[in-house]
Amino acid sequence: MPTVVSIAQNSEPRLWTAEEFLDWLQPGVHADLIDGEKFMHSPVNLRHARLLNFLDHLLRSYLERRQLGELFREVVAVRLSSRNVFLPDLAYFTHEQVARLTPTHAPFAPTLVVEALSPWSDERDTGPKFAAYEEHGVQEYWILDPETLAHRFYRREGELLVEFAAGEAVIRAQSVPGFWMRRAWLNPAALPAVSRCLEEILETSDPAASA
Repeated sequence: MPTVVSIAQNSEPRLWTAEEFLDWLQPGVHADLIDGEKFMHSPVNLRHARLLNFLDHLLRSYLERRQLGELFREVVAVRLSSRNVFLPDLAYFTHEQVARLTPTHAPFAPTLVVEALSPWSDERDTGPKFAAYEEHGVQEYWILDPETLAHRFYRREGELLVEFAAGEAVIRAQSVPGFWMRRAWLNPAALPAVSRCLEEILETSDPAASA
């Protein structure tokens, strides 16, 4: 059972272990365990859903063409520590990592994590989850904002995740060999065709030359 911690009268927050949370988690249930606290995912709006649909389709298609690993969308629990288990919006695992997945969860950080902000998740995605992914070795962390389009991209430099491509028109992934995308593609109100974007990525070795 979750640990009960009394910090004040009539206040007894319950802290879960990763194992308790994973035992509780069922298919179709979307939740995170953050520092021992359980947070349910709320329904998202259409801008959020459309942006994730687009990037999921584009990145998944690229990975399949290049045979680079597997992409999962909010279905694989990532256990980072005894009190932290997350279900990323998008999680990319290399082939070597896929071979180490357990039947129920990933016992390590993905190579790339993508989170799309929503009113209920923005503080957690940019705060404790960011810190946990940084501590446990994620190579790249993308934070997409469907409302303001202030997308931010972070990649590993030593022990830290450092922002890159700030304000740049082209985003070049560090953790997915050869993958890049235009910032203009990440507008849920004007999403381009995935097939056209994929063709451009596969045919253009230097996107800056055709920007």
